Amino acid sequence: MEHSRCENCIVRQFNALRAMSKEELKQVSDSKITKQVKKGEALFEEGDKLNGVYCVRHGVSKLSKLSPNGKDQIVKLASKGEVMGQRSVIAEEHTNLTAVAVNDMEVCFIPKESITTTLQKNPNFTLE
Repeated sequence: MEHSRCENCIVRQFNALRAMSKEELKQVSDSKITKQVKKGEALFEEGDKLNGVYCVRHGVSKLSKLSPNGKDQIVKLASKGEVMGQRSVIAEEHTNLTAVAVNDMEVCFIPKESITTTLQKNPNFTLE
């Protein structure tokens, strides 16, 4: 399986990673884990405490939340280049959404530590 580096990944043009320096991207790239997610599998569930973010490389994920009447409401679809979970990781809150793969996906999981380290050092990344 070919491992793509964050600094070479086309995905970074579409999200907050573009504010990172080459060096920071390298650190993130060294810490990330590429995961295959099967159609219908959940990446995370509403109420989970996330210890990192997911960056979509291939496929689509639906982000939904449970409405008061118990129905799933789709909030948005996340496709190539989108990052999921960053708000709850940065705010250190439990996630208020569930992410389920609409089709087979490949995602990069970036551990919280490498994000918070960058946040402390790079004000541009924080703004993104």
